[in-house]
Formats: sequence, C-alpha cells, structure tokens
Amino acid sequence: MVRGTDRQLWSAATAGNRDAFGALFDRHVQAVHRHCFRLTASWAAAEDATQSTFLLAWRKRGQARLVDDSLLPWLLAVATNVVRDQQRSLARWWKALLRAPVDGPTGDVGEDVAGRIDSERRMRSVLRAVRRLPAGERAALTLCVWSGVPYPDAAVVLGISEDAVRARVSRARRRLVRLLDDRNLPVEER
Repeated sequence: MVRGTDRQLWSAATAGNRDAFGALFDRHVQAVHRHCFRLTASWAAAEDATQSTFLLAWRKRGQARLVDDSLLPWLLAVATNVVRDQQRSLARWWKALLRAPVDGPTGDVGEDVAGRIDSERRMRSVLRAVRRLPAGERAALTLCVWSGVPYPDAAVVLGISEDAVRARVSRARRRLVRLLDDRNLPVEER
C-alpha cells in the first residue's frame, strides 16, 4: 500500500503513479460520495458523480490546487461541478423520461431499499430548501457543514476570506431554518 501525505501522493500521481492515485481515492472516496449525495439526494446519482469526479481528477491531475496539503477541498469543488454538469444533462432528458412507463417494484424489497427511499426523500426536501439559498451561501454550506471542510480551507477553495465563509454559513443556516417546514423532516433531522 502506498502511503504519504496528500501532497506526496498527488505529486507521485501527477507523474503517472496509479498506485498513489489509488491511495488518494481510498482516502477521499467516502467524503466525495457523501458530498455528491448531499448535492443530488440520490444514491445512484452520487455514485455516478463520484466516479466522474475521480476520473476527471485523474485526467486533470496537473491542475489540482491542494489546500494545506489536502486534496479533498479541490476534489469537492470538482464534484460540485460534476454534479452541476450532470444535472444540466439530465434536465435535457427529463421530459422524455417522464413519458416512459414506470414499473412498480416486483418481488420482495428489503429494509435497505426502504431506508434509501426515505433518506432520498428527506434529502430532496432539504435540497429544495438549499437550492433557494444564494449561490455563495450554498457553496459555503455544502463545503463546510455537509462535507466538513474547515473554514480556512473552504476560504481558499471559494476565493474569499475565512470570515466571509463563516458569515455565509451562518446566514445559510438561518435561512434554512425559515425555509424548512418541520413537518417534512423526521425528529433526528431537525
């Protein structure tokens, strides 16, 4: 197994070392996947976006900007752009998909499927409210709150001061409280 800091592994990856890139993938794939799910409210779309994010990261490995020796903030920014591009593509096909017949589930469906459906429904509700936030607040919220990127790192990625990131997150939280109807979220999500 290849070890080292993100900077060391990324340096090796940019030189073409696939094992180093694999180590970075293993290190950050779960965080990227969670970020994509929070942006899409769909496990399947999040899987696709995660794969596309790492494929794009490999292709554009010479353009990465590490933040305090961490590749994660850059990967999350790439993932956000991938999701945005995928959503634009899906919008072109949405009307055609709505015309296609939908078959109901056949056979026995497990609790995992029910849990996924419930989490997707809750996430769609939250995502509807988040989409009503101004773009700057939305970006700060998704990076800092949803994906756990520290405020200083988010400031570098967003190109603003740390105080501005904190202010945007604070405003986004206040607006979300007003936008979300408590009846749409289970107790543990409030």
